[in-house]
Amino acid sequence: MEPVRVVTGTAVPLDRSDVDTDQIIPSDWLKRVERTGFGAGLFAEWRDARDFVLNQPQYAGASILVAGPNFGTGSSRAHPVWALQDYGFRAVVSSRFADIFRNNCTKVGLLPVQVPADVADALLRAVAADPALEITIDVEAGTLAAPAAGIDTTFALDDFTRVRLLEGLDDIGLSLRHADAIDSYESARAGWLPTTT
Repeated sequence: MEPVRVVTGTAVPLDRSDVDTDQIIPSDWLKRVERTGFGAGLFAEWRDARDFVLNQPQYAGASILVAGPNFGTGSSRAHPVWALQDYGFRAVVSSRFADIFRNNCTKVGLLPVQVPADVADALLRAVAADPALEITIDVEAGTLAAPAAGIDTTFALDDFTRVRLLEGLDDIGLSLRHADAIDSYESARAGWLPTTT
């Protein structure tokens, strides 16, 4: 995964609460075996409505999704995160995330930014009023700023997650940091046991 240090861009305001994983990517899209191509199915059932926010040209190219509270509830699958990333989002801002969804985000480099409810509401309104509003999210500093809207706040990330994002370490990357120890262990194993070579 690529390091995530600073995300700067415009946003899409998804003013809906309790968005579950089936709404993010409907189950009929889960037949794919690769991690790509899911962006086309992002919010597929809602995109049939012409006035749905992703269909509005003023939000094209946005890299941040600003969502209502309790985003990502439902199943534990990774497909919703892949769909958001494949569509082009690099960060999701909400006042509350489902734990499993949030954890899945951090494992692949989609930045979940949890802010107080009043800040999330103000940001939703600001983005709806000005689709060109620029937002900057700094992972190392733990800050989110939209200066033109007067929004400047902090968000929490535990140290492990912060380092993981800043260094671009997915689960395999975390394991490979111990490649020498793994090689040493494998070289000392009995010859009749399976090896990693």
